[in-house]
Parts: sequence; structure tokens; C-alpha cells
Amino acid sequence: MQQSGAAGGRGCALLPLLGVLFFQGVHVVLSLEIKVDGHVRGYVGEKIKLKCTFKSTSSVTDKLTIDWTYRTPGSSRTESIFHYQSFQYPTTAGTFRDRISWVGDVYKGDASISISNPTIKDNGTFSCAVKNPPDVHHNIPVTELTVTERGFGTMLSSVALLSILVFLPSAVVVVLLLVRMARKSAGLKKRSKSGYKKSSIEVSDDTDQEEGDDCMARLCVRCAECLDSDYEETY
Repeated sequence: MQQSGAAGGRGCALLPLLGVLFFQGVHVVLSLEIKVDGHVRGYVGEKIKLKCTFKSTSSVTDKLTIDWTYRTPGSSRTESIFHYQSFQYPTTAGTFRDRISWVGDVYKGDASISISNPTIKDNGTFSCAVKNPPDVHHNIPVTELTVTERGFGTMLSSVALLSILVFLPSAVVVVLLLVRMARKSAGLKKRSKSGYKKSSIEVSDDTDQEEGDDCMARLCVRCAECLDSDYEETY
């Protein structure tokens, strides 16, 4: 009886301790949260960003680590392509050699990377794992990457948009000038056929315009002479 009572007493004494450990365990599991884009679509030859963000209850230290892994479709084997701990360590071997770049900022909760010159062979599953001791337990989200060739329709739409923004205004100006010139030419032909003579007002306007043109020409010549004289005095 005494032994059973002692065992019961020890069991009751352990219950609070187990409760504390349980709640601490739940806290650790929920203290680090990671988010990624579930699916990312990219195009061959165009840089692709794989976004990964995290939230931790602990401050970021030099013990924080980030690991990106890759798995080809239909395979269970994973390949490490990037590691971070105070500095970036992209893979130096394999398919992604010299093509992984760090674009994140751990102090802003950003663990993103980018892939240069992607190909269709890069299609697969990418995982982002973050550990910020004592926060080490967390979900490991994955991103499904699909790389395709950019279609002719997409390129055509880009060219069409560029044409609208750049060439259309110029085309409108040219058309307006051509219409104006055509109207002016038609008016001159009509006047010449009908033996039209200019009135004294029109003649004076034309004379003033010619005099103005002569003045402008003389002014331009004078400016050129001044520039030449200044150039000669300088040298």
C-alpha cells in the first residue's frame, strides 16, 4: 500500500512537469513559420525568383541557417542547391551550378533565391528550410516550378504594345503632316488653274514673310561669324 501510494504521488508530481514540457513543445513547433509560393511559372532564359519568407519568435543570429533543396519530378531523391549561414553558399556542382543567386534578407525574414538561365530541365519541386535556434521545428513548404518556352503570342503582344506606345504617336504626326501638305498642294493647283491673283493683303503677307526669312538668314550668318571670331581669338 505504501509503495503504490508513493508511486501515485510521483505520478501526480510528474503531471505538471509533463504539462510544462508539452506546452513548451507546442510553442517551439509554432514559433517558426515559413511561407513560399505553391507554384511558380517561368520562361526559358529568363531569371526566376523563388520566394521564401519566415517569421520567428527569436531574434536572428549567426546561428540561423537556410537550406534550399531540389527534387526532380517523379523522383524521391533530393539535391541541395543552396545553403546560408552568415554568408551565401550556392551549389558548386550539379544542374544548378553557378546559376543560384541569393536575393533575400534574413533580417527582414526573407530567404528567397533566384535561378539564372532556367531551362525546361529545371522543372521540379523546391523546398525551403529555415532554422533559427532555438526555433528549429517548423513546416517545410514546397514550390512547384514549371519552366516553358515563351510562346509566339506572348512575344507578338509585347511587340504590339511597344508599337502602340512608340510608333503610333509618330505615325499620327506623319499622317497629319501629309494631309496638310496634300491640302496645300491641292489649293495651289486650284488657284493656278483658275488664274487666281493674290490680293494686296496676301502679297504684303508674302513680302513680310520673305523679309522675315531674310532677316533670320542674316541673323544665322551673323551668329556663325561671331562664333568663328570667338574661336579664332581663343586659339
